[in-house]
Amino acid sequence: MVFRNPSTIHKPIGSYSHQAEVSGNAKWLVMSGQVGMDKDGNLPEDPIKQLEIALDNVLLNLEAAGMSKKNLVKLVFYFACKLDATQRRSVVGSKLEGLQPCSTVIYVAGLATDALKVEIDAWACSE
Repeated sequence: MVFRNPSTIHKPIGSYSHQAEVSGNAKWLVMSGQVGMDKDGNLPEDPIKQLEIALDNVLLNLEAAGMSKKNLVKLVFYFACKLDATQRRSVVGSKLEGLQPCSTVIYVAGLATDALKVEIDAWACSE
């Protein structure tokens, strides 16, 4: 897998790559939206805590599939509330340890329940 930021378009405005190229016989993992609820069903009110748990859930899904964060291709973040961009980037950067998969951030009116403030779609592959 090769991540690129073509010189013909603007530089990424955050910690992500504009594109990821996958070649060969790849094993793909597509996850349902991961929310900020822990294994025991606890859902904190704080959206930053929900973001941390949702990212942990993405990483746990990767582990269950025999993959790691290095296999992430794309993350789509859905937020049902405003989050401080600096704080959000800090959490994501810390969890991904500098990896920069393709990424999209979308603010929405709501998620499956009013208590959910964060949901993450994730795609991963191993070549």
